[in-house]
Amino acid sequence: MMPQSTTQLPKTENDALRARAEALHLHGLLTHWSEVVSQPWLAPMLDWEEQQRARRSLERRLSAAHIGHFKPLCDFDWTWPQHCDRGAVEALITLDFLKEAANVVFVGPNGVGKSMFAQNIAHQAVIDGHTVLFTSAGQLLGDLCALDSDATLQRRLRHYARPQLLVIDEVGYLSYSNRHADMLFQLVSRRYQNKSTLITTHRAFGEWNEVFPNAACVVSLVDRLVHNAEIVAIEGESYRLKEARDRTEARARKRRGAKP
Repeated sequence: MMPQSTTQLPKTENDALRARAEALHLHGLLTHWSEVVSQPWLAPMLDWEEQQRARRSLERRLSAAHIGHFKPLCDFDWTWPQHCDRGAVEALITLDFLKEAANVVFVGPNGVGKSMFAQNIAHQAVIDGHTVLFTSAGQLLGDLCALDSDATLQRRLRHYARPQLLVIDEVGYLSYSNRHADMLFQLVSRRYQNKSTLITTHRAFGEWNEVFPNAACVVSLVDRLVHNAEIVAIEGESYRLKEARDRTEARARKRRGAKP
C-alpha cells in the first residue's frame, strides 16, 4: 500500500479530480482513490492521460474525415477573386452554422477556391471536436448506387447521414441517373434540419436539371439544401491557373538569372 500524505485536498478539488478519473474510466485508480487522492502525481497523471486521449481522438477523426491536403486559408490571396464575400467565409470558419444544423453551398467556376474553403471549414470542425466526412459527389453516389441489397444500402446511408458535417465536393461535374438523384435526395432528406451539409458546385441551382436530367426529385432536393443555408457565390479566374503561371514565370526568371 502507498504511504498516505498528511495533506488533504479540499473536497471540491477532490471531487473535480475524481470526476476526471471517472470520465477517463480509470477504474483501477478509482478503486484505490483514498490511497492516491493526496499524491502530488495524481493531477499531472490525469493531465497526461487526457492530453494523450485527445491527441489520439483527433488523429482518428482527421483520418476518418478524408479531408486530404489543402492550402490553409491564411495563405489564400483574397485579392484574386473578382467577387468573394470574405466576411461570410470567415464567419463559416467559426462553425456557428453547425449549431443550427444549417447547410453551406459554395458556387463558382473551376479553381476559384470552393474546395479549399470547404476543406478549411471541415478541418476546423474536426479540430473543434465534430465528426466530419469529406467526399466528392462522384465517390458518394457511385458508392451508394453500387449497392444491391436494401439492408446494405440503408447501412451505407446511415454512414453518410451520421457525421455532424458532411462535405460533398464537385457536384455538377458529371451527369447522373435518376437513381443517383434519388440516393442524394434520400441522404439530404435524412440530414435535413438535423446535421449540416456543405456542397461545392460550379452549377447554379437552375442548371441542376442538367446534372440530374429527368429526375423528379431535383426541385425538392434543392429546396432542402438551400433552406436555412449560407450560399457563397465566388466569381473569378482559376486560382490554380494563376499559381501555375506564377511558377512558370518564377522558373523563367531563375533560368534568365543563371545565364552567364
